[in-house]
Amino acid sequence: MARKLFCEISPFTYRLSVEKEILKRHLNDCFKSVRFAKQKTQDSLPVVIYRHNSLIRRRLGNVDMQLQENKAVNLALAVTHINGVLIRPGETFSVWKLIGRTTASRGYKEGLTITHGKPSKGIGGGMCQLSNLIHWMVLHSDLTITEHHHHDGLDLFPDHGRQIPFGTGTSISYNYIDYRVTNNTSNTYQLRLWVKDEYLCGELRATEPLPHTFHIHAENEFFSRENGIVYRNGQVYRDVLDRVTGDVLESQLLRTNHARVMYECPPFMEIREK
Repeated sequence: MARKLFCEISPFTYRLSVEKEILKRHLNDCFKSVRFAKQKTQDSLPVVIYRHNSLIRRRLGNVDMQLQENKAVNLALAVTHINGVLIRPGETFSVWKLIGRTTASRGYKEGLTITHGKPSKGIGGGMCQLSNLIHWMVLHSDLTITEHHHHDGLDLFPDHGRQIPFGTGTSISYNYIDYRVTNNTSNTYQLRLWVKDEYLCGELRATEPLPHTFHIHAENEFFSRENGIVYRNGQVYRDVLDRVTGDVLESQLLRTNHARVMYECPPFMEIREK
């Protein structure tokens, strides 16, 4: 039998390990010369780079829908700490630097989380949907992604009204698993985020328009069965397009997916045998 890691001994040792990682991140940030984006304004910058709406209450397998209701509360609280933030040249945007801890004392409720590769629940759950939205908008800009984590190697839920390619999501956990973006351009960017009715809404704005646009798409998607395990496969590309002609200037491979399917496959799913 493999020896257990300290964090695996008990819930208490797991909590200690988490707090250790949180402290390490705080110390690392203190000793690094990073200028974090903090200034906010309610005045919107003039140019809309990209906008997107994300449905909040989605049926995810057998997940309790009350967790989806609680997620709506959590998202409504979290966006107030980010909405209007300016990402000026040389600055780094950090999800957790702005939101802080998502605790019950701050009004956050128990929502959906992913723990050890499985659906779970915890106070402040649902923040991944917020970082997913921000990431999707950032992919349509020339901002530089400096920290990005995936739910690596796992396809956790069956598609239900999917709007964006599989593999473009994010994983975050306060504060050592963050989503960070650095502005290495001369343009100033702004994030506008709000919750409206059934949707989490976002806009990425800037002071100046970009000379090109972006198109993110999936290719070569299929399911395979390997040694009795089903995997989701494919590639995600980002095309850089000339704004005037629409010509593809560059095609960038963002991610190659080979993710283990964690749900029961429906009988109509086409699976390649390997």
